[in-house]
Amino acid sequence: MRIAMLGLPYTSVIAGNEIRWGKSGQGPALVAIHGTPFSSQVWRRIVPHLIDHRTVYYFDLAGYGQSEMRAGQDVSLAVQNKILAALFREWGLDRPDVLAHDFGGATALRGYYLNGLRYGSLTIFDAVALAPWGSPFVQHVRQHEDAFSGMPDYMHRALLRAYLQTAAHNPLSDEAFDVYSAPWLGATGQSAFYRQIAQMDQAYTDDIEGAYAVMECPVTVLWGTQDAWIPIETGQRLAGLISDRDCIAIPDAGHLVQEDRPEAIVAAVLKNILP
Repeated sequence: MRIAMLGLPYTSVIAGNEIRWGKSGQGPALVAIHGTPFSSQVWRRIVPHLIDHRTVYYFDLAGYGQSEMRAGQDVSLAVQNKILAALFREWGLDRPDVLAHDFGGATALRGYYLNGLRYGSLTIFDAVALAPWGSPFVQHVRQHEDAFSGMPDYMHRALLRAYLQTAAHNPLSDEAFDVYSAPWLGATGQSAFYRQIAQMDQAYTDDIEGAYAVMECPVTVLWGTQDAWIPIETGQRLAGLISDRDCIAIPDAGHLVQEDRPEAIVAAVLKNILP
């Protein structure tokens, strides 16, 4: 079954990057921040359940999804929190609720600890936040970016499909593969896919790890028990540093909880934001 895609009708130019974004719903603001190698479409199963309670803002990180992709572009974690801070200013947001996954988690945390952003609540799951992270595949791409960028299309498609499946515990649907693969296909997309991997650097979480402390808002940390990318023990450590609540384990879910157990995310957000 095909799920309705989220519309991103707006474009903002921030730090030299064209950033595509959209919003939907009513009431106070909630900002959803996706991770890698995904896009704001990871929220397509989540947003419809929140729009009666919040105006949900979603966007594609620089170099991802429908946002600009170009040679030589900085798409590292060093720039993503600056873009987030600029979007907060453009949208006129003061302490919105935040929902963040993977690199989106790192972006939300860097925005909080480095840029002084403040949130009404934070729901964060399977986040890139604590050392060590970065798989052997990531390290290999970082050393051989040009070789991967120049692979024949059929090889790239096969590798991309295999990589995406490792994010989920359950088999991804053809619809999900299509949604998550689309931005990374063609000459521009293929180069952008390996560019963002080549720029993954643990230094950007090392920057803030020493500053972690219980945040000035309700924080819920969720984690898929079957996350093959970042183990649940990392989520438990993170919850102990930034929240006064224990990490919530999500059974039968891998790293891509949005596909494996979307209802668990919706339930956690609603518990955070509703009286």
